[in-house]
Amino acid sequence: MKAIVQDRYGSPADVLKLRDLDGPDVSDDEVLIRVHASAVAGDDWHLVRGLPYVARMVTGLLKPKNRIPGRDVAGVVEAVGRNVTQFGPGDGVFGWCEGAFAEYATASEDWLALKPSNLTFEQAAVVPISGFTALQAVRDSCQIQPGQQVLIIGASGGVGTFAVQVAKSFGATVVGVCSTANVDLVRSIGADRVVDYTQEDFTRDGQRYDLIVDMVGARSLSDTRRALSPAGTLVMVGSSGGRWFKGTDRWVGAVLLSPFVRQRLRPLVHTDSKDDLVVLKQLIEARKVTPVISAQYPVSEVAEAISHFEEGHACGKVVIIV
Repeated sequence: MKAIVQDRYGSPADVLKLRDLDGPDVSDDEVLIRVHASAVAGDDWHLVRGLPYVARMVTGLLKPKNRIPGRDVAGVVEAVGRNVTQFGPGDGVFGWCEGAFAEYATASEDWLALKPSNLTFEQAAVVPISGFTALQAVRDSCQIQPGQQVLIIGASGGVGTFAVQVAKSFGATVVGVCSTANVDLVRSIGADRVVDYTQEDFTRDGQRYDLIVDMVGARSLSDTRRALSPAGTLVMVGSSGGRWFKGTDRWVGAVLLSPFVRQRLRPLVHTDSKDDLVVLKQLIEARKVTPVISAQYPVSEVAEAISHFEEGHACGKVVIIV
């Protein structure tokens, strides 16, 4: 099979190579997927470059533990192990795995669900990781309630576009923050109001929000808290910063401060969840959530796709066609 292989950390163009490999072996508890599509997630370019350095304790100190990158996956079941009961050959599935930038990949059956009936494989592939992050930020960390005022910072991004729609599905009033070029997009997916950060400063306009979900981490903690109601909740999903910690020091500061203020300040690291995959499938089939795709690349151009994402050009998600 053809697959993207990474044997060291570095720039996408230098370290990601398309190679011919043997297909993966399928264990008794696994599903073999013929991959139709994958997606570029925020973690992918961090893993390619090995940043932040502290993350290498998990991903591999000198080189990646997983040679084939890519986690979001959508495709057709090719074969199943003898202990698999939920799927059979020919089923269209979506979910997550290790090594999705390849013609074939294996996954536990607990990492997959049947593909939403109203999505293409390309659309389904962009849902899992970003969808988990948005759902868990809005539903679990924010504990959202109908009628609350919610601010989504980075509303046009891969996670942000899901967060806007998930928050609306819970009956919230949603304000999205994005650049001028993406104002119409964010409005089209359901935001009640859109703040163009190049023209307005949401921390100084006097508006206070019950919930803020920050996908970017570009503003200081004190600035962001100024837009939060006295007893509101701030969930920090994205971060920006140096090569060692990549803004996680901001998260640590929030955790240390939180016990001393009424506002709840919560960093979020998403959890891969079969139950949440099913929830996302239900929201999509009810047409409450629709994936937003900005670009598609063939698997041979994964390096270009990750560079496109890394440079901040993408709104919504970037798809890899396999």
